[in-house]
Amino acid sequence: MKKKILAGAVTLLSVVTLAACSQNSSKDIVTMKGATITEADFYDKVKTNAQAQNVLLQMTIEKVFEAKYGKNVTDKEVNEAYEENAKNYGDNFATVLAQAGLTADTYREQIRANKLVEYAVKQAAEKEATDENLKNLFDSYTPEVTANIIKLDSEDKAKEVLEKAKADGADFAALAKENSTDTSTKDNGGEVKFDSGSTDVPDAVKSAAFALDTNGVSDIVTVTDSQTYTTSYYIVKVSNKTSKSDNWKDYKKRLKEIFVAEREKNASFIQSVVGAELTEANIKVKDEAFQSLFAQYSNAANSSSSTSSTTESSSSSDSSSASN
Repeated sequence: MKKKILAGAVTLLSVVTLAACSQNSSKDIVTMKGATITEADFYDKVKTNAQAQNVLLQMTIEKVFEAKYGKNVTDKEVNEAYEENAKNYGDNFATVLAQAGLTADTYREQIRANKLVEYAVKQAAEKEATDENLKNLFDSYTPEVTANIIKLDSEDKAKEVLEKAKADGADFAALAKENSTDTSTKDNGGEVKFDSGSTDVPDAVKSAAFALDTNGVSDIVTVTDSQTYTTSYYIVKVSNKTSKSDNWKDYKKRLKEIFVAEREKNASFIQSVVGAELTEANIKVKDEAFQSLFAQYSNAANSSSSTSSTTESSSSSDSSSASN
């Protein structure tokens, strides 16, 4: 699937080209008969524009994160990400860049900014991957299963294939090769392995698989894509299920991977990390027009801090009670 040109872990870093203007500058930008537009006039007009505010936000975040995390993102990483997207879009890449108001250089800047924030978010998520949080995650964790899936675009076709799949002696793998529209699995008979933290299989499909006994075949599982709003129909057969150990430490590495991955795509968590970094950098907003723009991040940081303090206090109280 091709990536959206503006896509990244941090969607708040949109790039819009805008000339920087001094609030108090009386330098003329445009003159005409009977009127003049100065830099100050222009600034006062555009500063409440949503796109202009995004530019200031982007500039601030870039400077803060570059100063603290710049050494952790290499030009090689940026270029590799750039080339990957260029390859995905092929001959249309230049056109897509232009439509997004980007040049090759500004897109590389956007990629770098995204990666700086991604790095900070990952570091923050790993700090929160405490034993207590991993134990909590373990309670709902289901270990790896091996299943075969058939993906279909028509409900009528799905009903037809399901009848064949549930017939005595049915060759499910052969049915997947013949009928599945999932190009990544059909040639392998639809075989796929996943646990509850996997992201390459729809949640509804995972739930259906976990509920089946070995060699069981599901009913039709309907999945609607949240981005394209297209509906697909899945049939699942489980060929192997892993028994779950009672010891959460047996899965500690995997639980940490899942925990961090969930935080990395959580918009509220990302916002709280950005807010914490802006607060640490002692950001002072001098123009009231931009107060609310930055307040959303400082509020997120304060909320996250309060939650952490409450959790720590609760844990301390529990420990104290246990000691008594």
